[in-house]
Amino acid sequence: MLHTPLVNWHEAHNGRMVDFAGWRMPVQYSSIVEEHLATRHAAGMFDVSHMGRLTIRGHHAVNWLDALLSRKILGMRVNQCRYTLITTEDAILDDAIVSREPDDADGSPCLGLIVNASNRQRVVEWFNTRVPKEGVTLEDRTSETAMMAIQGPRAVDIVGSLLEVKESQRLAKLSTYTLMHTMIVGHSAMISRTGYTGEDGVEIVVPASVVREVWEEIYDAGVPQGLHACGLGSRDTLRLEAGMPLYGHELTESSNPFVIGLGFAMTLKDHTFPGYDHFAAMKSAPDSQVRVGLVFDSKRTARTGCEVFSDETRIGTVTSGSFAPSLGKAVAMAVINCEEAREGNSVEVMVRGSKQTGRVTPLPFYKRN
Repeated sequence: MLHTPLVNWHEAHNGRMVDFAGWRMPVQYSSIVEEHLATRHAAGMFDVSHMGRLTIRGHHAVNWLDALLSRKILGMRVNQCRYTLITTEDAILDDAIVSREPDDADGSPCLGLIVNASNRQRVVEWFNTRVPKEGVTLEDRTSETAMMAIQGPRAVDIVGSLLEVKESQRLAKLSTYTLMHTMIVGHSAMISRTGYTGEDGVEIVVPASVVREVWEEIYDAGVPQGLHACGLGSRDTLRLEAGMPLYGHELTESSNPFVIGLGFAMTLKDHTFPGYDHFAAMKSAPDSQVRVGLVFDSKRTARTGCEVFSDETRIGTVTSGSFAPSLGKAVAMAVINCEEAREGNSVEVMVRGSKQTGRVTPLPFYKRN
């Protein structure tokens, strides 16, 4: 099992450790609900070092990567980030965040790619079979770096308090899906205005050798402002409330991205990528299903794979479900037939052998002010 550089800190602070995608990770420290609400109202701090971090360099790097991603990246500004999919001729390998980082000293472009822990190895293998002999280098920097997410309405202020004044002001002005390189508590860091919780916040990448010092400084600065260390449990309930897809649930190898609301990550004009024809055909076909939210009156949770019915007819499948602490109710995301997807429509979900009534609702379940 793989360990992040913060594993000893998690264990020392009563993190309940589990195996996640081959990594030993904290699922919670106190309670999932407490950590969830702390992130919504103040700030939550997450170790996300298990995520894959790749760097692509070279004079041909931009054109090469552009031809392998579903979303066009030609023309991205330096310090800009973008959500994309990584596809083969007939499948989706992963979803990812691509960033256009400052050029190297020789003037050649540099790009970053954040991928899911469970898919990192096969994504790297896929890219490696396509790296040209010259003009492009691909580095897997997952083990030599570490990554943390600080999310919530006080997150930017907490992190900014550890930067020099000008850098703190620069962070405050940083727009969503952009990044900056700076120094934090004496160490170089890349800070991006990104996250996976539906809240404002940042994600920070630092060398693995210094991450514990940086983590502890942020933690100590944030606790007086209500910051909590958070595990994978609350990260999942937060992203569910925010209606964000998760690979292996809403998004799979065989998913239709236009059905699940990820059509924006497919650039089909003036752009080609592996599987272009396959996905273009999906877009041109009439949609028969759509991803929706379901809200239940009880706290009983519908899980991934539960079947959805209307008048005894099966109309879809739950992709993710949980109790939603911000709503005080159980919710789920599901892919169902379009004719049953009208807001307020009553459906039934088979939960552990009995049917539970839910109502169709637009996504996301929660949206910050």
